[in-house]
Amino acid sequence: MLSLAFGLSFSDLYQRDGLLRLDIEFVRALEAVDGALCQRLLEARADPSALTPKQESELLIALAPRVDDFIAELFGIVTEVQRLSARHHELAPLYSCKRLFVQRKAMHKYKTDAASRFDGAALRGELAQRFGGEFGELAFAQHVTRWQQDETAHASELDCALRYAAWAALTPEGRAFHATGVLFKAPHKLDSQHLVTVVADSAAGYTAYAAHPDKWRRREGFKLSDHGTDLVGALDEANYCIWCHEQGKDSCSKGLREKGATGKGRAAFRKSAFGVTLAGCPLEEKISEFHKVKTEGLAIGALAVITVDNPMVAATGHRICNDCMKSCIYQKQEPVDIPQAETRTLKDVLELPWGFEIYSLLTRWNPLNLRTPYPRPASGRRVLIAGMGPAGFTVAHYLMNDGHLVVGVDGLKIEPLPPWLSGVDERGAHVEFEPVRDVKQLYEALDDRVMAGFGGVAEYGITVRWDKNFLKLIRLLLERREQFALFGGVRFGGTLTLDEAFAFGFDHITLAVGAGKPAILDLPNGLARGVRAASDFLMALQLTGAAKADSIANMQLRLPLVVIGGGLTAIDTATESLAYYPLQVEKFLQRYETLMHESGEAAARLAGNDEERVIADEFLDHARALRAERTVAQRAGREPRILELLQAWGGVTIAYRRRLVDSPSYTLNHEEVQKALEEGVRFAEGLTPAAIEIDEHGHACGIRMTCQQLGADGKWSAAGAVELPAKTILIAAGTQPNTVLAREDPAHFALDGKYFRACDEDGNPVEAEAAISKPNEVRVLLARHDGRYVSYFGDVHPSFFGNVVKAMGSAKQGYPLVSRVLARSQPATAQSDSEFVATLNRELRATVHEVIRLTPQIVEVVVHAPLAAKRFRPGQFYRLQNFETSAPRTADTTLTMEGLALTGAWIDPQQGLISTVVLEMGGSSDLCRLLKRGEPVVLMGPTGSPSEIPADETVILVGGGLGNAVLLPIGLAMRRAGSKVLYFAGYKRMIDRYKLAEIETAADLVVWSCDEEPGFTPDRPQDRTFVGNIVQAMHAYAEGELGAQTIAFKAADRLIAIGSDRMMAAVARARHEVLKPYLKPHHFAIGSINSPMQCMMKEICAQCLQPQRDPATGKVSYVFSCFNQDQPLDCVDWAALDQRLRQNSTQEKLTALWIGHCLRTIAAPIF
Repeated sequence: MLSLAFGLSFSDLYQRDGLLRLDIEFVRALEAVDGALCQRLLEARADPSALTPKQESELLIALAPRVDDFIAELFGIVTEVQRLSARHHELAPLYSCKRLFVQRKAMHKYKTDAASRFDGAALRGELAQRFGGEFGELAFAQHVTRWQQDETAHASELDCALRYAAWAALTPEGRAFHATGVLFKAPHKLDSQHLVTVVADSAAGYTAYAAHPDKWRRREGFKLSDHGTDLVGALDEANYCIWCHEQGKDSCSKGLREKGATGKGRAAFRKSAFGVTLAGCPLEEKISEFHKVKTEGLAIGALAVITVDNPMVAATGHRICNDCMKSCIYQKQEPVDIPQAETRTLKDVLELPWGFEIYSLLTRWNPLNLRTPYPRPASGRRVLIAGMGPAGFTVAHYLMNDGHLVVGVDGLKIEPLPPWLSGVDERGAHVEFEPVRDVKQLYEALDDRVMAGFGGVAEYGITVRWDKNFLKLIRLLLERREQFALFGGVRFGGTLTLDEAFAFGFDHITLAVGAGKPAILDLPNGLARGVRAASDFLMALQLTGAAKADSIANMQLRLPLVVIGGGLTAIDTATESLAYYPLQVEKFLQRYETLMHESGEAAARLAGNDEERVIADEFLDHARALRAERTVAQRAGREPRILELLQAWGGVTIAYRRRLVDSPSYTLNHEEVQKALEEGVRFAEGLTPAAIEIDEHGHACGIRMTCQQLGADGKWSAAGAVELPAKTILIAAGTQPNTVLAREDPAHFALDGKYFRACDEDGNPVEAEAAISKPNEVRVLLARHDGRYVSYFGDVHPSFFGNVVKAMGSAKQGYPLVSRVLARSQPATAQSDSEFVATLNRELRATVHEVIRLTPQIVEVVVHAPLAAKRFRPGQFYRLQNFETSAPRTADTTLTMEGLALTGAWIDPQQGLISTVVLEMGGSSDLCRLLKRGEPVVLMGPTGSPSEIPADETVILVGGGLGNAVLLPIGLAMRRAGSKVLYFAGYKRMIDRYKLAEIETAADLVVWSCDEEPGFTPDRPQDRTFVGNIVQAMHAYAEGELGAQTIAFKAADRLIAIGSDRMMAAVARARHEVLKPYLKPHHFAIGSINSPMQCMMKEICAQCLQPQRDPATGKVSYVFSCFNQDQPLDCVDWAALDQRLRQNSTQEKLTALWIGHCLRTIAAPIF
């Protein structure tokens, strides 16, 4: 149990009153040991602006040892902190010896030629004898340090050490021997055109780069691929830093300034060789200062220095950001690896007993934070933050510390954490939580972790190069606080609008919704099967769960694979697709073999057609080859050569239109390019995509490229063409800001070019400076509404887009403006915080109300979700998901649904109920039967666009199977608007019919159509029946074969078809063929296009992307079906839709069989 000093309890650390008492104790303790320093602190807090930057730095560094001692005493870990400090000091000789002996003496005395003549092994043996033990870098440094105290007496020892140091630092053999050490590594000079080590190959008519096989790093699935440096490495970086804050030149933090420049803004900062603005850390973290404190052995003090400006440090650092490195004072040689040092500093504290609680405390109480050492008093204001990515969670922290209640919503599913850990139960109520003694309690293996959803792009867009357990830490920093409430599956603009948020009593709305619409390449066959957006791939991999061996998520990739693009998203897409392929096919084989053993039917049912047979055989053959190689490797005692097999099958190639050195990934973060090449990715330059080549089945088989060459005049021109084999093509050509709200709610959200238009504190339009993380004037307001404001941060803002730390920097720089405008008006409601959050919990959290079997293959899931019910309009739909944390588990499988797109068949806004109808198709839909009454679920929406409801028209509704559920509210709304509704309800079998009374209520006349004899008997005298398909039924009615037409077919002004893509395509064709004589020439016909969908958050992942073709001009355009599901029938490209729907068909068939196997093992109810 945690027993705190100074009479404090654990709960005090999360309450403002407790933190005030803690601060008083710190001041007392400081005064007792250093009264003068205490007085300096109090004076600085009273007027921080009176200090110069240098004076502030000096004060923080002076206070750091006192913070270390006080927190160690507070948590009862004095011994552990002293032990950690001693380890820092023990390593100190490494860095002084490196600088003063290795670099200044050995490397100056001997050149490479001379060093290469030394016998390194012999010298090492001689030194080991002189050490009296084993040779090691620390032993070398310690002995050299002692010998230098009497150089005359130890001349021979020092000579031997000099020669060895020269050999180790200057020769290839020496560097190889000490590759994992720090003592003999000297910073190398930078050549901007050669920042990565590559092997070039131009044999195929274009230049492709790869890493030499000797440099390959062999990944295994989705385990953490980079653990970062240890304490030795972090201290090496901290000692390499020259602590330039002492000269006022800490460019890593404040940017490399143009000579004579004042203020901020793009013009104030220098540019790199690639034209990248070197503005330094967007948070202006005190980097030089924390380095100095770290070298003094003060781990907690160093973290305290960091958290002054970067409290969410768990979300920055190694493999996340490098803005600081790019602006390091070392511009001509290797910069200080600041992110490594930063992350290790955090880890050193986290790994102490109660380390997470120490870090957490420093985000709420930090005596080094002169301006806000503890949270401000409660303001009575409530802020809604839309988006829980880096910008959202960072601004949430700052606004809570400013005294405001914060509610975070995100359209993604956010898995619940255990109440003992998060302090929040499944209904959203705050409960007691326990302190975490060992941070490892919080960690999960990345290849087996729950896809938690929190963190936005940091969750689904960043790969396992970074430890995503840090996202759980960030979440706990927020969620444990009573001033915070979190809601997943709530999309701002869908479930909750601006008007409704303000009506609830929010005083301010913050948009942190990130990047959105992926760039679309208008290519021939640009959406053929095998072609995906990178965002679709990454989200399916890291949110839907395809990266997990126990998931049922379907994502079908084939090799060879080509990624189009040159940014960091392209790099991540390439590395993760290469890692995913073995997992995919090995899981395929394992499940296939189990099914074959069970029934022997798997092979026959997988082979739906020739193409699926080929794909299945391809996956099985590759998986068996991988298995065989693993067996051989195990017997030989070596690593399996998986990468060689992947390369033999075509591997993964990035194709970029310009040179490698021109690519954004290279110019912004070349380290990630190097890592990708080492993982086996190839980078092909000078290739512009011209067309996707398809095979006889319509599947991508290659991509035709135009080769580009750079002329002496600096201009690019075409220089031939090549075709790259590719069965999978992933498009990573950039994204646009997420400004869907400007189309959903133009009255409140205006655009200025691609971004939302900024406004000043009076609501007047202003211009936000573009593409600079440190604008001269921070402008984060975008709308004023009856005295209340909307602000925007991160990738959706023109100043701060681009990466995680810029998004976080926007929060730090912009939150004071939010607090300032909040202070200008009274709180919107007098309701208490607890009452306010309780209301939101009732309105926003979704639970299962009832599960009803309607037909042998159709289930009705009634969900209680009050606000989602009130917001529904006919034609819209929802995304239904269960939670992974509560999903059944059987046969080494977690039965977590992929997102299901379901419409509201009926809505009861008063009771807050939504009826969704699910067709069990052998995939995730089959799992709805397992849902239990009262079970929390995600019901994101409503999403999509409401169907147009005309007044006083004659409307034909055509529903096939499940499509009838979608038409129920549409027909009812049309009748209420005064339109006449002629409804054709079609079914394959007699037992497929459901909701008979509701369909009758939605129509003036129903024609019941069934493929199966004897057909339906109508219950109403005006209704008709027909045996046959639905087009035949329409034709029979139009011909008068079904009796007198009480609603004339030819009177129809509008036709709406909803059902399978084949049914809708048949209706679309029939309108121009057999039904043409019976329809008005200019009737309006639409279909609700249910293309593949994943996020359903409107123009984010692009899985729903669908081409349209203008019937008059043939021009192709692209729509996102989750936004615009109602599409003119004549514009729909039915062949392309069919291809999109079959993107994962082979995987889906196996998964359907596997889910059946799982359901049998748990005896799932069939009602």
